[in-house]
Amino acid sequence: MEKILEVNDLHVSFQTYGGEVKAVRGVSFDLHKGETLAIVGESGCGKSVTANSIMKLIPSPPGKIANGSIYFKGRDLTRLSEKAIRDIRGVDISMIFQDPMTALNPTLTIGNQLTEGIKQHQNITSKEAKTKAIDMLNLVGIPNPEERMKQYPHQFSGGMRQRIVIAMALICEPELLIADEPTTALDVTIQAQILQLFNKIQQETGVSIILITHDLGVVAKIADRIAVMYAGKVIEVGTRKEIFYTPQHPYTQGLLNSVPRLDKRKEKLVPIDGTPPDLFAPPQGCPFTARCPKAMEVCGKVYPIHSELSNTHEVDCWLQDERAKQHIAT
Repeated sequence: MEKILEVNDLHVSFQTYGGEVKAVRGVSFDLHKGETLAIVGESGCGKSVTANSIMKLIPSPPGKIANGSIYFKGRDLTRLSEKAIRDIRGVDISMIFQDPMTALNPTLTIGNQLTEGIKQHQNITSKEAKTKAIDMLNLVGIPNPEERMKQYPHQFSGGMRQRIVIAMALICEPELLIADEPTTALDVTIQAQILQLFNKIQQETGVSIILITHDLGVVAKIADRIAVMYAGKVIEVGTRKEIFYTPQHPYTQGLLNSVPRLDKRKEKLVPIDGTPPDLFAPPQGCPFTARCPKAMEVCGKVYPIHSELSNTHEVDCWLQDERAKQHIAT
């Protein structure tokens, strides 16, 4: 399978009055053509910062990409000029931001907002742009698209606005779509519809998707692979089946135990005690040590080994070390 995106040893930090916040600390992952990768983890773990880094949307100052590379189709995005990255944004890589309520301009019609991007990036007439916008509204399930093009955002429900934001992101036919918490502000029924829509769009257009979320339930149906982030690091990566049925990192296991499941209705939900570490001064060892029920002495002193459990399943955890396995067995 062709790799469309490769993120290698990405470090992103922010300079604040209190000191330097190391928000992303050595993140690496890749994405294949036509694949959906979900990046999950609790608030503040670095998911959105990673997504914004790919789009080169980190405000500088106070933020900076301190180290690492982001290769998109063979080009390192971190080394491109602002003009070169603007030519890629919205055309080759598009992003859906967290809140559909604020992503649309309340003073412009939906038609104007949909055609603006395509006219800027593609040399087409207003009539061709309008036809393409209507086709895109059809694709995302907006009824009577020709009439709806003349309306303003306040005339749409939250779910419909999210569909319009998705249409705007897809109108220039990008190869990579980054969706940052696309269902956060929506009720459960609409969430399900939006996720089904992502599946449909991917089947029809072949777009690769990075889905950023804190909710493992959201990714249960849509993700091909899942990357679990904690305290600015990717601590486990695997296929959907591997992460849901054979999670190896105690944090991943904790996330799954805190989510209601139909197959474990009689079992109590178990919250993860404690709070994430302070990223002004990240811990030397495993960042989950203080909250981990299986922590060993080495965990707090040295960052864990990187273990490849299969071609698709990787984890950073001392429990994978042979010495730990022998100790547990005895």
